Amino acid sequence: MSIHFHPLTIKEVKKETEDCVSVTFEIPETLQKDFNFKQGQSLSMRTTINNEEVRRTYSICSSPLDNEWKVAIKKVDGGLFSSFANSELKKGDVLEVMQPVGKFYVELNPANTNNYLGFAAGSGITPVLSIIKTTLRTEPNSSFTLVYGNKNRHSIIFFEELEGLKNKYLDRFNLINILSRERTDATINFGRINTEKLTELEKLVDYASFDEAFVCGPEEMIFCVKDFLEAKGIDKKKIHFELFTTPGQKKSTVSSPQSTDSGPTSKISVKVDGRSFDFDLSLTSEITILDAALKQGADLPFACKGGVCCTCKARLLEGEVSMDVHWGLEEEEIEEGYILACQSHPKTEKVVVDFDVK
Repeated sequence: MSIHFHPLTIKEVKKETEDCVSVTFEIPETLQKDFNFKQGQSLSMRTTINNEEVRRTYSICSSPLDNEWKVAIKKVDGGLFSSFANSELKKGDVLEVMQPVGKFYVELNPANTNNYLGFAAGSGITPVLSIIKTTLRTEPNSSFTLVYGNKNRHSIIFFEELEGLKNKYLDRFNLINILSRERTDATINFGRINTEKLTELEKLVDYASFDEAFVCGPEEMIFCVKDFLEAKGIDKKKIHFELFTTPGQKKSTVSSPQSTDSGPTSKISVKVDGRSFDFDLSLTSEITILDAALKQGADLPFACKGGVCCTCKARLLEGEVSMDVHWGLEEEEIEEGYILACQSHPKTEKVVVDFDVK
């Protein structure tokens, strides 16, 4: 069956930095199995702010080994949900939350002797922190190096927790802070995570020695690191990255009758929770299959509508679609017939999409 929102009570709201709070949820015993998660996965949440439904997705920063469900929400300029969370959310409030989703992880094995590398900037630390904690506890013979970019020491989210991990795993966790607006005695710790800094870090980091790499943060940094590591000979399948926004993200549009009904059409069938929603959608329409289905009353899972969070992933059973972007999908998933409904447009006279097949 597809995933759905569940009302969850907030257990704790903690101020991590001047512009970031962590939010911990209480998970009822009846839902704990549904909310089991892997390190690096995320939660999509929904609430109403100023009479407007708002959905956002945030990475889980706790480890599944902690039996805790915690996200960090950094306030962004003009961010409706992030501003609300930082100024108004409190213990006892209720948010609607979906089960965890995401592929930003690798399977761990206590027998592994691996060397992991992480790059994060700002709130990009949230999934990476979960990955680090889980990896170091699950694989006692593996090590982890984190390069973490921030403006200054006061803006470092989870500063104390990271320092604690460094002290606990002296020989297995290497933390390299890069500060863009605060100089330290070591010049290598000043600047931004860009090609020049990555090259300079070769004094401390042997890139070729790493088995897996995880990258999360601003788009520019992610692709800079990805290209640099690939140029160093690291297999691109070993470089895992998590985007918070899509490059050139295309806003979902609200259709007009003319835009959905004009020209040749495709007969769309969307299956969810054992029910089927059937409708026609123009083959030339800019309206996505997700938006068209929502207009038909289908209660489909979605969050970012940017091709990133993967909440609207479904299986294409019949026909063909084109996707604007598909950052949230692995190549193997695309080959297996999975699509992101928020980015999909019909290309054939009939299209069948199933949200119940995962």
